[in-house]
This record gives sequence, structure tokens and C-alpha cells, in this order.
Amino acid sequence: MVPNPSHFFLSFTLLLFLLSTKSSSAQSTTDLDPNQLKALRSLGVPTGKDPCSPSHKSTICDSSTPFHNLISLKLINCSNGVTLTQTALKTLSTLQDLQFINCPVSPIHFPSEFSSNLNSFTCINSLKKLTSVWLIRMRNIVNLTVSNVPVSASGPSIILNSIKTLHTVTISHAKLKGVLPTRWHMNLTYVDLSGNELEGKLPTSLTELENLVHLNLSSNSLNGTLPNSFGNLLSLKNMSLASNSLSGSIPKTLAAIAGLVHLDLGSNQLNGTVPKFISDMKGLKYLNLERNNFKGVLPFNASFIKKLVVFKVGENSNLCYNHSTLSSKLKLGIAQCDKHGLPLSPPPPKEDLSDDTEEDDDNSPPPKHEHGPSRVVFGVAIGLSSIVFLIIFLVLLAKCCK
Repeated sequence: MVPNPSHFFLSFTLLLFLLSTKSSSAQSTTDLDPNQLKALRSLGVPTGKDPCSPSHKSTICDSSTPFHNLISLKLINCSNGVTLTQTALKTLSTLQDLQFINCPVSPIHFPSEFSSNLNSFTCINSLKKLTSVWLIRMRNIVNLTVSNVPVSASGPSIILNSIKTLHTVTISHAKLKGVLPTRWHMNLTYVDLSGNELEGKLPTSLTELENLVHLNLSSNSLNGTLPNSFGNLLSLKNMSLASNSLSGSIPKTLAAIAGLVHLDLGSNQLNGTVPKFISDMKGLKYLNLERNNFKGVLPFNASFIKKLVVFKVGENSNLCYNHSTLSSKLKLGIAQCDKHGLPLSPPPPKEDLSDDTEEDDDNSPPPKHEHGPSRVVFGVAIGLSSIVFLIIFLVLLAKCCK
């Protein structure tokens, strides 16, 4: 029996269709949810490659089937035409991490399900302006980063006390006003409120954060003294209180923080002597004490200073160093001590007349040095001689006329 060619063709076509369907079905298990793919395109996210591929830098997906869901989205350098919509955000409610970097789009209220699922939110130079009410809708976030975005709030307290799940918080260069909170959640490990307009004193409650590793309150308008209880921050590795108006001395309890790596107290009004215990901090790599009112003899030796990656102590006019301990080649920016432990006055600057001399040399020969009596003496002598000669002449003339 001769096989019918048409039957063969139909069978071959059916086989190709089945293989294609199976391949498409297998492929669909690795695809992103079609609705989320559409939402990404509406936000201007490139989707030419598989958004769930490890090589895709803007997205991370879970392993759900039959479709994957987005769990992380990073929007970078958004175009002017990008707008956030409620429809797109509702579709992306599986997101746990959302980042806006250089995206000056207009913010909108996140859908409640979307906000409650987020545990990490980053906004850097994006969304134009935020409010504390807008931020605290994300009530379950663990990591909050807002930088170079104005934040309208009566102070950081309303944000930090409303989001009880926070572990790390950065609200920097946000024109944030007010005072520091008097209550803090104990799970905080990272606090950065630098570059704002915060005022008032450092609350002692801040030093109860026993898990705090990083504290940056620099470039604000904080005043008062450093609490003696700072030594309770035993986990602290990085502390910057620079560029404020803090006064008083460095508390001795700071010696208890054995793991401190970065200590920046520069550009304040701190006074008293520089404590010697700082040189016993084995892990210290960055130390900035410049532009304060410290006095006395710097208690550090050369070996301690050389192990530091950064050391700044200049512009403390009453602070000096022992020349027998430290070499002037270190360029510390402070004066050498005299025998009484006081800063030596710097020698007066030498006048540099080289420019005037060079100008004279271009137009005239070098001046001749004259020796002997001055011109005034010669002038007086000549005048007296002339008077004597005149008197003698008149006497002789009178005798001749008689």
C-alpha cells in the first residue's frame, strides 16, 4: 500500500504544532506574569531580554509557577514621559524592594496592598518631594533610604516612631527640620540623618540602641554636649557628628566602644584635651578632630597616627604636639609645643622682595653702595666754606676802599 503524501504532510504538520506547543508551554514556566510585563513597559523598563534573567539589572523575580512574579524593581534615570499609575502599581503588588534613582517623576499614593508588601524602599534624587504621611504608609519596610529629596515633616520622630519594623534608615540632604526623637525602636542598626536642618541636643535615649552599628548626624545644627552614655553603643563601628555646634569634652565612656573604626567629630566647638584612650582603640582607621577648640598636648605617638588611614587635627589653635614624639614632617596643622606644653608662636613671615628687585633689574643697573660721609654732611661743609670765603672777601674789599 502506497502512503498518501497528503496524509504524510498533515502528520508532519501536526507533529510540528505539538512540538511548538510543548516548547511554548515549557518556555512559559520561566516567563514573567504577562500583566506585570505590561506594567513594566508602561514604566519604561526595557523588556527586550527576559526580565527574570539574572543578567537583567533592573529586576529580580521569584520562582513562582506557571508565571514568575517581580520581587525587586529598580527604576534608574527615568525619561520625562514616565508616569506612575495606580493600575501599574496594583499589578506589581508582589514587589518587596522598590528603588527610584534619578527619577524625577511625580509621586502618587501607593495602593495599600502594594505599600504593605514592601520591605525595602530607596528614593535618591527622585519623586521631586515627599511627605512624612506618604512615607509612613509603607508600614512594613525594614530598609528606608531617602536622599537628595525634600521631605516635609515636623521632624524625624513621626517617621521613625510610625514604622516600627525599620532596621536601617537614611533620610539625608532632605531639608528635614525638627529635633531628634526621644524614643527609638531597639531594632535600629543603621541611622543616617545627615545634611538636614535638625536642631537641639543629642537625646540620651539614642545611646540605648545596643545594636546600632552606624550613626551619622553630620551637617545639621545640633548643639549641647556628647552624652556620657555614648559608651553604651557597644556595637558601634561608624560615628559621624561633624559640622554641628556640639560643645564640651569627649566623654571617657567612649573608650568602651572597642570596635569603633570611623570617628568624625570635626567642625564643632568641642573643647578640653584630646583623650589618650583614643590611641588604645585598635580598630580605629578614620579619626577627624579638626576645627574644634581642643587644647594641650596631642597625646598620640607616631605609630598610632601612621596606622590611621585618615587623621585630621588641624585648626585647633590651642592644641600642640611634642616635637620629641612626633616629627614636623607629619604636617598635622597644629603648632609645636614649648617647654610649658603651650603652642609655640609661628615665626613672622619673611617679606619677599624678589618681584620688586626683578623689576628694578630690568630697567636700571644695580644700585651702587656709597661709603663715607653722607651727602648731607658734604652739603653743610660746602655751605660753611662759602660763608667763610664771603666774609674774607668782604673784609679785604673794605680795606682796599679806604
